[in-house]
Amino acid sequence: MKLLLVEDEKRMAQALAELLRLENYEVDVCRDGLSGLEAATGNLYDIVILDVMLPGIDGFELVKSLRKQNIRTPVLMLTAKSGLEDTVTGLDSGADDYLTKPFLTEELLARLRALIRRNIHSDDGTLSFGDIALETGVSSLICTATGQSVRLSEKEYRILEYLIANQGRILTREQLAVKIWGFDSDAEYNNVEVYLSFTRRKLAFIGAKTTIKALRGIGYELRYSDV
Repeated sequence: MKLLLVEDEKRMAQALAELLRLENYEVDVCRDGLSGLEAATGNLYDIVILDVMLPGIDGFELVKSLRKQNIRTPVLMLTAKSGLEDTVTGLDSGADDYLTKPFLTEELLARLRALIRRNIHSDDGTLSFGDIALETGVSSLICTATGQSVRLSEKEYRILEYLIANQGRILTREQLAVKIWGFDSDAEYNNVEVYLSFTRRKLAFIGAKTTIKALRGIGYELRYSDV
């Protein structure tokens, strides 16, 4: 799980980054709004933890910019301001949650877990895109148009989960390899191609019009056409 922390106060940034890494999160840290915006738009993160008061551009403007670019990465805003007006401004800007300093580390970690669950799963336990849905409990792929379903292997399920969670964005082969196999894995990049091929066959098997599109030299994205 990869997080971006945008916090200008050095000690706070160091303490939060250390805490999150102890919880097995991978953390990138930015110390101002402009570099935070550049990192958030140029990389794939599972969550952005964002201070409001930042040099360059503030947290409100940063999250507004992300949403205008259709980047739906969950944003948890941190601020020393506790007024209702600031909370409303943050949420209206596009943030998903709001935590006032000082806060308990247990609450921060709980908020992060809740955002992760909210980001990738709907209320009925499925994850959907186009005419496909993933059933999380049984690792099953369903075509909502045909009603057909098929079981997925762990790798196939995780590939589709990652693609759906980042729908509208192109994922590189390297990003898929790291996400599915991990940083410490000896898996080669051709493993990604093999499992993408398996996953495409299962999409075709259930009659889905959702496809995994390869963009030569760039990466992969989910596409759906009802034509």
